Amino acid sequence: MKIGITCYPVYGGSGVVATELGKALAARGHQIHFIAYSMPFRLSHITERIYFHEVHVNTYPLFEYPPYDLALTSTMVDVVKYEKLDLLHVHYAIPHATSAVLARQILEKQGLYVPVITTLHGTDITIVGQDPSFSPVVTYSINESDGVTAVSEYLRRETLAHFEITNPIAVIPNFVDTRRFRRQNKSHFKQALCPHGEKVIVHVSNFRPVKRAPDVVRVFHRLRTAGLAVKLLLVGDGPDRVPAEHLARELGVYEDVRFLGKQEPVEEILSIADLFLMPSGSETFGLAALEAMACGVPVVASNIGGLPELIVEGETGYLCPLGDVEAFTDRAWRILTDEALQQHMSEAARRRAEEFDTSRIVPRYEAYYEQVLAQAAPRML
Repeated sequence: MKIGITCYPVYGGSGVVATELGKALAARGHQIHFIAYSMPFRLSHITERIYFHEVHVNTYPLFEYPPYDLALTSTMVDVVKYEKLDLLHVHYAIPHATSAVLARQILEKQGLYVPVITTLHGTDITIVGQDPSFSPVVTYSINESDGVTAVSEYLRRETLAHFEITNPIAVIPNFVDTRRFRRQNKSHFKQALCPHGEKVIVHVSNFRPVKRAPDVVRVFHRLRTAGLAVKLLLVGDGPDRVPAEHLARELGVYEDVRFLGKQEPVEEILSIADLFLMPSGSETFGLAALEAMACGVPVVASNIGGLPELIVEGETGYLCPLGDVEAFTDRAWRILTDEALQQHMSEAARRRAEEFDTSRIVPRYEAYYEQVLAQAAPRML
């Protein structure tokens, strides 16, 4: 198949999933065309079956805000026509689904029909989409898509609860390449960072307020105050990075905290981790947690959203009440001070992650593509 994929090409779950899906599909023989305003973060290089089409947005004095959604629509129309795509798979409802539906309508007037599949990822439904200024457009775009998927059962329920959706929504969870994300021998790295045998806590996010990165620093401070020898690695960047840095200084733990910024080989960092903290206020799946689990790292996370569908309480980690720093500290202490428990959870986390391996999930997308193409066949003649 020739598949067009559109996503936000930034450091975040939806962009990572879309990019990894495209790479996996290309490896399985499909031709993939990424359509976005810049090269996706995880798309390190172009192969013979992967193409990138940049969306150019021209600025005019008339427009206070350049109309990216319309530029995206035009690019989709061109790519579908000249590359003869079989379908468009867009990730995130707005503006990607809206642009794709409009592109399909334009192409249909020209005698072409390209099915549109929309994958819902999270804040496009739980936060942004519920804004009254966007809600009607989100509803229309989902209902006009030829196929709709959500990354968790929680997100499917949220979508149906807050929007008048007439389209069926299939749940296809996020996935991880367990060959890449596995525990590697990085003892030299850990020895350099922890010369006295300290434990290592890792947090990975885009540092938006919803990720609650300052709570990670607060938990770390409590563990240090209780006498635990531990280091903290914070991976990623975003609006809450500076507040987290300031908090670490105020609490006197800055010297034992490393702010590493955006990192591509995150599996190398996860390979030295003893614990992964995810105190998020909203997670529709928890891809960062899955990648940590694939590297054999127990996870302590908020008991919200789709995380209970991924983390097995007391087996692969713990789930805590949202914002309960004391509970997070207690569960982290249990894992970091009990070698047997930590080893058991590490092994269980890896086994659980293998259930979401690329080889198990990507074929479900392929089957869904075939289903949507079959249903759309009468309109494509």
